[in-house]
Amino acid sequence: MSDSLVIIPTYNEIENIEAILLVVFSLNKDFHVLVVDDNSPDGTSEKVREMQTEYPESLFLETRLEKSGLGTAYIHGFKWAIAKKYDYIFEMDADFSHNPEDLKRLYRACVLGADVAIGSRYKKGVNVVNWPLYRVLLSYGASFYVKIITGMRIHDPTAGFLCYQRYVLESIDLDSVRFIGYAFQIEMKFRAYLKNYNLKEVSIIFRDRVRGKSKMTGSIVKEAIFGVFMMKVRSLFHRDGF
Repeated sequence: MSDSLVIIPTYNEIENIEAILLVVFSLNKDFHVLVVDDNSPDGTSEKVREMQTEYPESLFLETRLEKSGLGTAYIHGFKWAIAKKYDYIFEMDADFSHNPEDLKRLYRACVLGADVAIGSRYKKGVNVVNWPLYRVLLSYGASFYVKIITGMRIHDPTAGFLCYQRYVLESIDLDSVRFIGYAFQIEMKFRAYLKNYNLKEVSIIFRDRVRGKSKMTGSIVKEAIFGVFMMKVRSLFHRDGF
């Protein structure tokens, strides 16, 4: 039984899913993987089921009825991981924007004392490859905005490559998490921050996806801009359950 579970949410990732799973399972650290698929019409879940015959003890699949947002996919995965008693619970994209080799570095950071290890694009300058300038400015600007509003001294609060110690997720009321888009990443870090957990950034290189389509939309950006401000206001009155 591995102590570590990597949660990979998917929607139409048939071009990437087999390759990313093969790399994770080739690492010299035993990681289990849970794919949370939102009923992808391109056959992503079917490919995962096919691979389960080769990795029956380490590859798991949860298929949801419809596309319901990144945040709810991770919440689904968190609850599954907590029920299965994994000690270290990871978030990672399917499209190779996160290097699976860095899973070991996030794991090590938590073993050495971090409650939450964050794969940070901005801890040491701007470590982003193949993004157009407007995406870099949008992401870096959002990070600066979140730091000002929330008070968190995190260089990359919107990062989606993380390792949580299980007790952190157990201490958060997952059913009360409000955001479902990329602002979900901010809210989860903010909730951990309010509970005085040790959030440690590990510098990574982020690469834009080569295959498949980005899930970024205007509504996701709006959620992050206006939602973060309201999140901070609510936290002033309801510190634990905003």
